[in-house]
Amino acid sequence: MADDHKHRARIFLHRGDLLHAREAWEVAADDDRRSGNRRGLSDSLGNLGNTCALLNDLTRAEECYREVLVIQREERDAHAIAHTLVNLGNLHAGTEHPEKSRPYYLEALDMLVELNDHRALGILYNNLALQDAREQQWDQADASFHLALDQHRIVGNEEGLAVTYSQMGKTYLQRGELTGAERCLNNASEHYVRLGHEPAEAAVVRLLASVYEQRGDLVSARRCLERVISIDRRYHLPDEANDVRRLMQLKPS
Repeated sequence: MADDHKHRARIFLHRGDLLHAREAWEVAADDDRRSGNRRGLSDSLGNLGNTCALLNDLTRAEECYREVLVIQREERDAHAIAHTLVNLGNLHAGTEHPEKSRPYYLEALDMLVELNDHRALGILYNNLALQDAREQQWDQADASFHLALDQHRIVGNEEGLAVTYSQMGKTYLQRGELTGAERCLNNASEHYVRLGHEPAEAAVVRLLASVYEQRGDLVSARRCLERVISIDRRYHLPDEANDVRRLMQLKPS
């Protein structure tokens, strides 16, 4: 029975129906608990936690992840433990007390380094960099971003490189370091072009327009916004009206 509910839950997730997905994962977890299937229960609870996190039910998500962690520690599954710790860290990163995420991240970091899980390390270093940036620990943020890039390069994670360069560029822009922002955002744009991910490219080029606007290079800013608007229209993105308004404001009178 649990497998049937898990199958239904995945179908609901694929459709974006998070409420019914959560209900199905809850039933699957109950079935696994009754049958004594600890590994199955860990899987059901982990997916339930992920779904609750997407629904912004952070209390229930944390309950699920903590129970999963107990099972994984009993089974001594280091990879699984590390990933659950990262999930717990991610939950707290989006709350009013993001500093609570760091102990989970650091425990996961020690395990992932020992496991040589470069893909997971790239994501984790990026998360740490964002937390450092929120705390205005700029030097540490820079170091963490570059460690993330190193890990992404080891495994050829093109999307990871694009995301990290994008977030580095946004951080530099917030700090007013326009040269660093331009370099990072151009790198991010190139990676998204290679990935064929035009909506993500538009988000990056929109930031790049802000760099040029602050620098007073209105020709480059307009060129960026023209590219962004072409993508807005192709994918019916909700930012089109704002982007058009912004472009009109930058045109010479």
